[in-house]
Amino acid sequence: MENRLASYALVITILLAAFGLSAGTARANEDYARRTGWDCGVCHINPLGGGELTAKGEDFKSGLVASGEFRPMSPVKTAVRLLVGYLHLLAGVAWLGTIFYVHILLKPAYASKGLPKGELVLGWTCISVIAVTGSLLTYSRMPSIEAFYTTRFGVLLSIKIVLYLIMVLTATLATFVIGPRMKRRREAALKEGGSYTPEDLHAFDGREGRKAFVSVGGVIYDLTGSRLWKEGRHMRHLAGDDLTVMLRQAPHGPEKLDGFPKAGTLDTTGSRPKNIPKAIFYVLAYINLVMVFLVLAVIALWRWL
Repeated sequence: MENRLASYALVITILLAAFGLSAGTARANEDYARRTGWDCGVCHINPLGGGELTAKGEDFKSGLVASGEFRPMSPVKTAVRLLVGYLHLLAGVAWLGTIFYVHILLKPAYASKGLPKGELVLGWTCISVIAVTGSLLTYSRMPSIEAFYTTRFGVLLSIKIVLYLIMVLTATLATFVIGPRMKRRREAALKEGGSYTPEDLHAFDGREGRKAFVSVGGVIYDLTGSRLWKEGRHMRHLAGDDLTVMLRQAPHGPEKLDGFPKAGTLDTTGSRPKNIPKAIFYVLAYINLVMVFLVLAVIALWRWL
């Protein structure tokens, strides 16, 4: 199962990479062609654009350099910008791919049980790399503040920056505010050792260092110390579930659980207050997913408008 999920994630990452690479080409040529009304072949020897310039193209470039709109770069600086751009794209693909992976394959409920350390490290590494490389690329490309709202490229870049900042804000709230509150709620329930709702029980799934609880006949058992329940799984049974019905079909009865600690009882009356931090977490998670689609839309606009 995990190998299959990893394969799906790899496919999504490759598709995002291909999309991002195809969306990032020839932006400057399109801006200049739209501004002048000329075909690409007017300024470039290759009629499709890019590469060596014609005499008219050299004149146009000289005007851009004189106005400060275009900064000529040495081969070394060009190579550095290519590397920075590659890292920027790589971090973006990894970050967006992780968000897709969690939402589409694992579902936000997986992360709501406790933000996985691996995804946290990857996400914040990508956020940091995008911030640094994006700043460098913006400096190398944008000649002035006015270009952010007077050029098509600048307006789309401004929108992408705003979307990035919103995503960083939601990630900050989920990581440092909502996540710790959900953890404290789980720990409080564990210390009480009393009544657990089905939602409380689901949080103890035996993964990412969490305890492994199951419910049978209204009694919750702590199976964390069992070698048969590593990573919260035993055969086709999962920790965090009510196994009352499934145990009736098992080759053994509930007596197998008598040697394990009892963590509490299962409350199915629905009388417990709603988990507000978890509800906010879901809202932030889906806001982040919407931001991903909007970022991809901006990239598409760069390429096709």
